[in-house]
Amino acid sequence: MGRGRTDERKTTYREALREALSEAMRSDDRVFLMGEDVGRYGGCFGVSLGLLEEFGPERVRDTPLSESAFVGAGIGAALAGMRPIVEIMTVNFSLLALDQILNNAATLLHMSGGQLPVPLVIRMTTGAGRQLAAQHSHSLEGWYAHIPGVRVVAPATLEDARHMLAPALADPDPVLIFEHGVLYNASGELGPPVAPVDLDHAAVRRTGTDISLITYGGSLPKALTAADELAVEGISAEVVDLRTLRPLDHETIAVSIARTHRAVVIDEAWRTGSLAAEVSARIAEDSFYELDAPVERVCSAECPMPYARRLEEAALPQVADIVSAAHRAVD
Repeated sequence: MGRGRTDERKTTYREALREALSEAMRSDDRVFLMGEDVGRYGGCFGVSLGLLEEFGPERVRDTPLSESAFVGAGIGAALAGMRPIVEIMTVNFSLLALDQILNNAATLLHMSGGQLPVPLVIRMTTGAGRQLAAQHSHSLEGWYAHIPGVRVVAPATLEDARHMLAPALADPDPVLIFEHGVLYNASGELGPPVAPVDLDHAAVRRTGTDISLITYGGSLPKALTAADELAVEGISAEVVDLRTLRPLDHETIAVSIARTHRAVVIDEAWRTGSLAAEVSARIAEDSFYELDAPVERVCSAECPMPYARRLEEAALPQVADIVSAAHRAVD
């Protein structure tokens, strides 16, 4: 192992998130965590396990089952100078707090003429692939990316899971962090940060020359696997991880399209009115004359997410779907 890799250690996405929470709370007394089952139970997905014992019930607060109430409390705490981290168990349940997020958190700074910033971080699990059926499995990131006044991020790697929280807490605007459920058990080597995570720019996870695979969150591993399969066939695929869904980094997308001249956008949300539709529209607006083929989209089936495993797998974007879409663009 080379000298530059001696500090790497094996960890999981879940553990990286937990380390980020612990570090934030140790470094700033204003930071606290609140949400359903985040304390004694350790979080529905085990992310906050052990934090209650380390920081106590004043800073790791179990809440009633009322998303509107505890998100509203988080907004109030942020207005009062605290740095709350609110955990919503799953994105589907966040709709119960949509009034608080849209009509209060996202608007107060604007409506107060810059006097009332809301430095609030809201974390939530998103996505399917775990047989949790329609009320726990949808990808609604695009809905929130539609809202001015919030930042929307989707950590897809161990590094982003570990290091996105600090800049999110430093942001004066509300930041929504979407953690895809299938990533929690993902493991790998995590090294020390070489630079602060940049919440303003997408990341090129793999360079290529023939086609751009543009995605985010839980679909990133599928896009990388598809790129591997395409490489065996002699097709060089570039993989762009959007990372921040609002504001979108259209410059990185445009530079990638200028290099490859073809694009496949992978989005686990429904196709109609999706984030994939927004990315495709921006490519048409900014890079139309760079394209050698129509933009392809790979999205989930337009139905409530099935419970049965085979039906769920059929409804979700899969590696084979991405490879097929790339062939349509390249061939």
